[in-house]
Amino acid sequence: MAGAGDDGAVRQDVTSSRDSYVAGKYQAIINFPAEDPQPRQAVSVRRAWGNVPARNPGFTGRAELLTALEEALASREQAVVQALRGMGGVGKTQLAIEYAHRHAAAYDLVWWINTEQPGLISEQFAALGAALGCVGPGAGVDEVRLAVLAALRERDRWLLVFDNAEDPADVARWLPGGTGHVLITSRRGGWDELALPVEVDVLARAESVALLRRRVPRLTEADAGLVAEAAGDLPLAVAQAAGYLAATGITATDYARLLAGRAAEILDQARPASYPRSLAAVAQMAFDQLQAADPAAAQAALICAFLAPEPVPPAWFTVAAGQLPGPLGVAAADPVTWGQALTRIGGQALARIDQHGILMHRLTQAVIRTRLTEEAAVAARSQAAALLKANHPGWTKLPSTWPGWARLLPHLLTLDPDTSTPALSDLAHDVVWYLILRRDARSARDLASRLYQHRLLRNGPDGLDTLAGATTLAVVLSEMGDNEQARKLDEDTLARRRRLLGEDHPDTLVSASNLAIRLDELGEAQTARELDEQTLARRRRVLGEDDPETLVSASNLAVRLGALGEYQAARELAEETLARRRRVLGEDDPETFTSAYNLAIWLGALGEYQAARELAEDTLARRRRVLGEDHPDTLDSAQNLASYLRALGEA
Repeated sequence: MAGAGDDGAVRQDVTSSRDSYVAGKYQAIINFPAEDPQPRQAVSVRRAWGNVPARNPGFTGRAELLTALEEALASREQAVVQALRGMGGVGKTQLAIEYAHRHAAAYDLVWWINTEQPGLISEQFAALGAALGCVGPGAGVDEVRLAVLAALRERDRWLLVFDNAEDPADVARWLPGGTGHVLITSRRGGWDELALPVEVDVLARAESVALLRRRVPRLTEADAGLVAEAAGDLPLAVAQAAGYLAATGITATDYARLLAGRAAEILDQARPASYPRSLAAVAQMAFDQLQAADPAAAQAALICAFLAPEPVPPAWFTVAAGQLPGPLGVAAADPVTWGQALTRIGGQALARIDQHGILMHRLTQAVIRTRLTEEAAVAARSQAAALLKANHPGWTKLPSTWPGWARLLPHLLTLDPDTSTPALSDLAHDVVWYLILRRDARSARDLASRLYQHRLLRNGPDGLDTLAGATTLAVVLSEMGDNEQARKLDEDTLARRRRLLGEDHPDTLVSASNLAIRLDELGEAQTARELDEQTLARRRRVLGEDDPETLVSASNLAVRLGALGEYQAARELAEETLARRRRVLGEDDPETFTSAYNLAIWLGALGEYQAARELAEDTLARRRRVLGEDHPDTLDSAQNLASYLRALGEA
């Protein structure tokens, strides 16, 4: 079973007498699992196999990690001390057990040392010293340490495993040096000065599926994949899932549903024998320890538990420091204190922290969440919302903001905006526009529809938020080609806004402008033109000639005139709009690009191909620089320029 058995105490019977404890629990077992086929030059090498847990016959996968360990430990040019690090339940201990058994024939001595309680290391070394014949009964701690380290430095072909180490300082004084090998397993970081860290991650999906189907033969490939997805491929979670499924006989779908809704309960059951604790116990213990050591770090971890199981940039907390509560706000505002908090979060293995951000496993998140009171959960969710709101990436029309929106999107969706966190409503609205601009209309439709339905239930059809949601949903429906449904939604929204807000309200004029677009898309160009003319006149009177919304209406009316064959009128209005946008918004604003792009079209329609070509070339160059080579608008400009070049005979 890949990675099953982790972070645990040595699992053998322990008697009450201290003498028999040393002689029994840590006794040397002289017979190795296999003999070394290589001839040895030394004549009297005492061989020992001490306290190594039994090999797991169901171990699966981890081929790359095992190969990396083999190569690193075999190479005299690399560190011979390897630290297997990862979150609780990821399978560090089982990886070390498998390595020890797989390579038993390559060593004369293999000794397993439980390091969870540092005070017991000396007793385990005393047992090792007795096996080596270098320590007598009653020797003191320093005498034991010096004697065993000296004996190990004089020989090779040995392997020490320090299992479940908490602090590098606990292990450092017991490392022998020399030509032997050392494996360390730990949930914590900070091993760089003593060992070469090896990050142990979750299983590959194929490994999880293989493990589940071996343990529960009735599972189909698809069912096993469903369970593996629910368990997040975490070895302990997969092992517990296999045990639960085998014991209860429930379906994979039912198990996934239980895990989603009652993770802490389910993950406290069916613990495999190779693990000392259930995943629920491991996660809760780590969080409790973090809370005791650093309340600010614990609060940050709590916020991450309510976000997506995707990287959370640490800088988000720094930006939002003023909106975060008490100790966390203070810590996030100070680079040194915040760095210490991040180190403690990673040290407890509640999350992996790397160049991508803070990444917490979904089941760790679930355990932390389900242990909270309702009041604490509401507070943490609100703080997570404040974190996202403070890190608004910027105007969605600028591609430079898109990486920020991509990072924020999964976390926003996880918080379920507009239901539990109404404060995120505006942010969610902007996310829809980001998805529209990225041409991900289906995702935009799903989110926009969800937002609209939630607002409709909460505020009714006349709620201002409901009408804003309807406006956005109509745009998305139009993007997906459902212009008739978009038209109905826009007509209803316009009628309600006229009644509630009046003919000249800016929101009413937005609805009128959008409805004109729908009418044009449905072939009703003349009706669309008339509505655009009315809207432009109202916007000029209410907002002014140079208001960006007025210029939107002017640009749209020019398009309508062109569609009706009135190319000269379209050209004149487009020229005026372009001049105003250049002056008001600047040469490199995306809206200015739209006006330039449209004007080139009308110039081409009037046969002024050279002027159209020059404007199209300038627009393409600007769009490439501002929007990027692959932006849809850039590609539209390139296509249009090609048509003008063809018209000029430059095939």
